Amino acid sequence: MIRAMIFDFNGVIADDETPHLRCFQQALSEHGLSLTKEEYYGTYLGMDERTCATLLITARDHTCDRIVLSAIMDRKATLFREYTAIHKPALFPGVVEFVTRATTDFLVAIASGGRREQIDEALHGTPIEQSFAIIVSADDCAIGKPDPAIYRHTLKLLNAQEPRPPLVRAGECLVVEDSLAGIQSAQAAGMIVLALSTTYPAEKLGEADHILPSLEGITPETVLRAMAANRPPKPHRPNPSR
Repeated sequence: MIRAMIFDFNGVIADDETPHLRCFQQALSEHGLSLTKEEYYGTYLGMDERTCATLLITARDHTCDRIVLSAIMDRKATLFREYTAIHKPALFPGVVEFVTRATTDFLVAIASGGRREQIDEALHGTPIEQSFAIIVSADDCAIGKPDPAIYRHTLKLLNAQEPRPPLVRAGECLVVEDSLAGIQSAQAAGMIVLALSTTYPAEKLGEADHILPSLEGITPETVLRAMAANRPPKPHRPNPSR
C-alpha cells in the first residue's frame, strides 16, 4: 500500500530544465569547462549540479578544486536567479491538481537535486506552495542522484514528523521522476517509481515501475490502479538499512 508520494522537482513539477541547463553552461564556460545539451541529457540529467560539476572538473584536472566548484555553483545560482526574476518557471499541466489530490490521502514530499532557494521561488504564489510536508534539496544532502541518499533522507524526515504516524517503509513510497538517475536513486532506496516522459522519451525510462507522459488529467488513484493492473509483480526489494 502506498502511503507517501515523493516528487522530484525540475522536470516533474517545474518546467525549467532548459533554463537550468543554459545557466549552468554559462557558469561552466566562465571556468573553461563545457557541457553540451547532448551530454547533459545523455549522461548528467538527474544528477545534482554539484555532482555534475565535480565530475567535469575532475575529468579535466584529475582532481576537484573546491574553490572552483564553489565558484561555479554560486555563479550558476546567480544566473538562474536573474533569469527567473523575469521568467518565472511554469508548473507542468496537471501538477497542481495531482499534488492537491495527493495531500488528502498521502504524505507528500519533494526530493530534488536543485537548490532550496530555487524550489521555494518556483512554488511561491502557486496553489501548492504549502502542500509538501518535507522538501529536501541539494543543500540538505551531500550526495546526489543516482545515489539513494536523498530518498533515504527524505523518508527519514517524513517518519520524524510529529505527531508520528506508523513508520512509513520505503516500499510504501511512490516516487515521481523524469530521469534515469532519479529512477535508479529511488529504486536503490527500495521505493516504487512512476516516471514521466516530460524530459526523456518513454523508451529511455524503462527501469521505472510505470511510465506516463505527464500528470495532466491524472489522479493518484488512477495511477495506483493502473500500476496494480498493468505491471507484473516484481521481486521484493528489501528495505535498505538507513
